[in-house]
Amino acid sequence: MNRYFIRTTIASGLLFFAVPAFCQDRDRDRDGDRDRDSYYNQTRDESFWKGRLFDRVREDIDRVQANTPAFSADEFRLARAKQELSELQRDATSGRFADKDLEDVVRAINRVVADNRMPDRDRRLLSDDVSRLQEYKEHHERYYPRG
Repeated sequence: MNRYFIRTTIASGLLFFAVPAFCQDRDRDRDGDRDRDSYYNQTRDESFWKGRLFDRVREDIDRVQANTPAFSADEFRLARAKQELSELQRDATSGRFADKDLEDVVRAINRVVADNRMPDRDRRLLSDDVSRLQEYKEHHERYYPRG
């Protein structure tokens, strides 16, 4: 009986501590997929500039927003960044791209990076998105020509 109790306790303890560890790997796998696409190939890939950039930035903002308390200043800054991003994407697809719109998005995301409480990993993702948006400025004419 004593042996059974010890084995059950050990097995329960392993399950109790192992399951959360496996759950945390899910996010690491997502980042691995993101890093697997080499930056060089993405800058040469027309589909990246045509929509994936905006989608990826929006996914990263959504990720941070999911872990942000509702009705907080952090939430407000994230909502503002998403609004600016949506306006930029709408204007870009209709051929009305303006550098000011892009600068508004970059400024909004930089405010989130500087002022929001979030894990360093999320901060790095958003900083990377800002860099990609600034590079987009150089490539937008090629993929979203003015109407």
